[in-house]
Amino acid sequence: MKRMSVLMAVAFVDMIGLMLVLPLLPLYALHLHASATTIGFLTASFPVAQLLASPVWGRVSDRYGRRPALLVGLTASSLAYVVFGFAGSLWLLFVSRFIQGLGGGTTGVAQAYVADTMAPHERAKALGWLSAATSLGVVIGPVVGSFAARAGQSAPGLVAAALCLCNVAFAWKWLPESRVLPKHATTASGRHVPPPEPRPVLNAMWDVIRHPGRPAAQLIWIYAVAMLAYNSAPAVFTLYLSWRFGIDVTNIGWFFTVFGGIGVLMRAFVVGPINDRLGEVRTMRVGATLYALGYALLPLASSVPLFLLFQVLLPLGTALLFPATSALVSHRTDQHEFGLMMGVQQGLRGVASVAGPIWAGLAYQHLGPRVPFYACAVIIACALLLASRVPRGEPVPVAA
Repeated sequence: MKRMSVLMAVAFVDMIGLMLVLPLLPLYALHLHASATTIGFLTASFPVAQLLASPVWGRVSDRYGRRPALLVGLTASSLAYVVFGFAGSLWLLFVSRFIQGLGGGTTGVAQAYVADTMAPHERAKALGWLSAATSLGVVIGPVVGSFAARAGQSAPGLVAAALCLCNVAFAWKWLPESRVLPKHATTASGRHVPPPEPRPVLNAMWDVIRHPGRPAAQLIWIYAVAMLAYNSAPAVFTLYLSWRFGIDVTNIGWFFTVFGGIGVLMRAFVVGPINDRLGEVRTMRVGATLYALGYALLPLASSVPLFLLFQVLLPLGTALLFPATSALVSHRTDQHEFGLMMGVQQGLRGVASVAGPIWAGLAYQHLGPRVPFYACAVIIACALLLASRVPRGEPVPVAA
């Protein structure tokens, strides 16, 4: 629990930095005369870098430890925020997002840290706690960003960079290593056998793509499909609120605060009991149902209060869907490949995250502002269909 507490604190501060700048990104790009389609590509630059980095960081952490990977990721994020703070052109905004994506590739490493630290039956709950810490950052970050924006365009990026550097120092001193690096085993005959090596990154990625029905791959695909919707909405969320209700940089943060606040309460107090009562598979299905319903209702809101009411369904769904799915992936993965498979999961999330903002920006611009939200509801319904085929019962890890 001490390790989990420190990891949660690190994730919390890291998310504050991210959410300081994320809601402002589309508005800054608009100021630089970017179109909705360009903003979609700008949003996608983060997951492009994450796609490249996640599986590599996962394998590196399996071999050398979780702590070094997390420290490098935090350092990259601090550099990205400095670039954001001084970005006076669109290409610098792209550079900032790409560097941040390289650092954000350690998300799977943090999940592997949880798998190292917690017993199998507690992983969904622990992943919920980790998500609660990040959701609390989602609550605080946008509000801080909106206030910082009043001090000048550079202020949010520089504040985020300062927070991230403090986070690096905190993690360096207080975050212990969770990975027990394997040693040579001794057979009955006295021969020393080297520990199993994680598979090459491309081999593991291709195995998940080629055999989507295998236990771990099945869950990774559900996660990736749901993330296609999750990462599509931010590209147009701010634009839609600006178009529909006249929201600007001074008050956009409150909508993200509602999302994060509900997410914190769900993950801290609800996810564990629901998972204990329903099991991870049914919890995943309930989450997907609520999530799809939220996207379907958002375009129907005729006022800000009604929009906020429908928006509540989104964090309710994600709080149940994603921690349960990640926990099931860890159950179906060999221990020496926790980091690798979590990295593959984040890599496929990166693919979905690249495609999501691009198609959402194009759909918003050419088909109408409401279309991306209805499309996200359909995408989550597809994830629910996949989840309905996951067998219930205690999963068994499968050898590579």
